[in-house]
Amino acid sequence: MQITSTFDSGNIICRDASDPSNVELEIRVDNDAEFYQWFYFRVTGAAGEECSFRIVNAGGAAYTEGWADYCAVASYDRQNWFRVDTEFDGEVLSIHHMPEVGSVYYAYFAPYTVERHADLIAHMQLSPIVQHEMLGKTLDGQDLDLLKIGFDDEDKKICWIIARQHPGETMAEWWMEGFLHRLSDPDDPVARELLERAVFYVVPNMNPDGSKRGHLRTNAVGSNLNREWMDASLEKSPEVFYVREMMAQTGVDFCLDVHGDEALPYNFIAGAEGVPGWTDRLDALQDRFCTELVGLNPDFQTGEGYDVDAPGEGNLTMCTNYVAQTHDCLAMTLEMPFKDTVETPNDITGWSPERARKLGEACLGALFRVVDDLRE
Repeated sequence: MQITSTFDSGNIICRDASDPSNVELEIRVDNDAEFYQWFYFRVTGAAGEECSFRIVNAGGAAYTEGWADYCAVASYDRQNWFRVDTEFDGEVLSIHHMPEVGSVYYAYFAPYTVERHADLIAHMQLSPIVQHEMLGKTLDGQDLDLLKIGFDDEDKKICWIIARQHPGETMAEWWMEGFLHRLSDPDDPVARELLERAVFYVVPNMNPDGSKRGHLRTNAVGSNLNREWMDASLEKSPEVFYVREMMAQTGVDFCLDVHGDEALPYNFIAGAEGVPGWTDRLDALQDRFCTELVGLNPDFQTGEGYDVDAPGEGNLTMCTNYVAQTHDCLAMTLEMPFKDTVETPNDITGWSPERARKLGEACLGALFRVVDDLRE
């Protein structure tokens, strides 16, 4: 048996693979940070063996509540991912599986690699309504890609959509595939009418360095990008710096920041109710968006989520709060689960790339219902 993770987005340290029934592994900590939870590794030479992969430092992970009722994902072809038996005893996360073939991959959630991101950008730029712009370089020297969809008109709303500030939340870029493919479909009437009313600025991956390195939450130098919006710098958080500067140029009427939550088994919206500039108008818009999304995709719900910030207590270092306050607009965070949706479960895949794509498509429909009222 061999265990490796020396590939795009890989993360694992193999301590002992001498016994397939008792393989000892550790998750590598994000560089210059204390966060870890994302794992992605390949196992070869174990076909037909009853394997137990024991992640021995799981008890110190960033969000240990995320291990409760959680099952890891596995794939033979890196296209189709399925859930495998997993248990957590408070210290060790044990993944139990018998591989059917000679090579199998295991991950915290279905990976979305930097290479797949490059394919997405290359495909999208071929659309006549899409313009690509490279906003700048990350600290590892990677490109920070921006897609502009639609054509300028002073009456059109400006909509910003970003994802993967936290690189281990790969469901966010799977969501992006669904959202972007529908938005660029010339035969989709909702997309067509939206583009008559709005221009979209989309950053499918805010954190290419963390993605490639196999980080959970931070960029190359340990910065949590979703705590950098007040004081973004080229030294610590160029990704946020470049996006924030572009937002200042374009203005913002709507912003959706797409994430994943380790612990909560729901899809939900977290708003900017705690910022000083929150108004009844924004509150009503957010309620309408969420109500429409429930009707369009029952995997989304409004009953569970984060506690709402008290008035004036919103953390302005976070994207949603910063953008809502700075641009006086509807800004929201969309959270998806690493596990499964309690009310609409799928025992084979749990929450999955396919379901995230469908939610991305549905969000376009919900936005269509509120776009005319985004600006006073």
